[in-house]
Amino acid sequence: MTWEPLLLTFQLALITTLILLVISIPLAYWLAYSTSRIKPIIETLVSMPLVLPPTVLGFYFLLAFSPNNAFGNWLDDWLGIRLVFSFTGLVVASLLYSLPFMVHPLQSGLSSLSPSLKEAAYVMGKSRYATLIRVLLPNIKPSILTGIVLSFAHTVGEFGVVLMIGGNIPGKTKVASIAIYDEVEALNYAAANFYSAVLFVVSFCILLFVYLINGGYIKQFWK
Repeated sequence: MTWEPLLLTFQLALITTLILLVISIPLAYWLAYSTSRIKPIIETLVSMPLVLPPTVLGFYFLLAFSPNNAFGNWLDDWLGIRLVFSFTGLVVASLLYSLPFMVHPLQSGLSSLSPSLKEAAYVMGKSRYATLIRVLLPNIKPSILTGIVLSFAHTVGEFGVVLMIGGNIPGKTKVASIAIYDEVEALNYAAANFYSAVLFVVSFCILLFVYLINGGYIKQFWK
């Protein structure tokens, strides 16, 4: 019973969340304001991880990233990247699996803003980039916070995807969810309880913090 699986889990969740925040902002902006004919297709692809079993995604990730297939072989030969049974592979799989948990809150927040807000920024001579960064995003802080927390918590709780693509390599791909499964299989309930309790407490505190902020309770407390 060590802290290694827990530290690896939080490291994976933190990296995944930060990358997701960067790539989801322009994607959510496009989904919120685009009138393109392919928008429903993109929205469907983004939302697929919500309905597909994690093992299905993990299986196809395993096939795609395997050096025995064209894409995985190209990554290995030309870029020197091995995604199967590696921490990098866990990050890539987690990005795809947790994508809707970041994109949907951001898209919802942007869609709820008054169109006049964006139009006023354009009239004042601000570019689309400046309007997004300086006008729109500051007005959807609760949505951004919700996306960050949901993405982090969802990544922490991943099991099927990380098991399929990362396996069970201690110190490399053995995250807390895999460690809990292993300890239960070995009838080592004390260790399983330790990992489970830490994840439970951390997840509870993070969610409670978000609800307190979005509900304005922290501001009321400091007043």
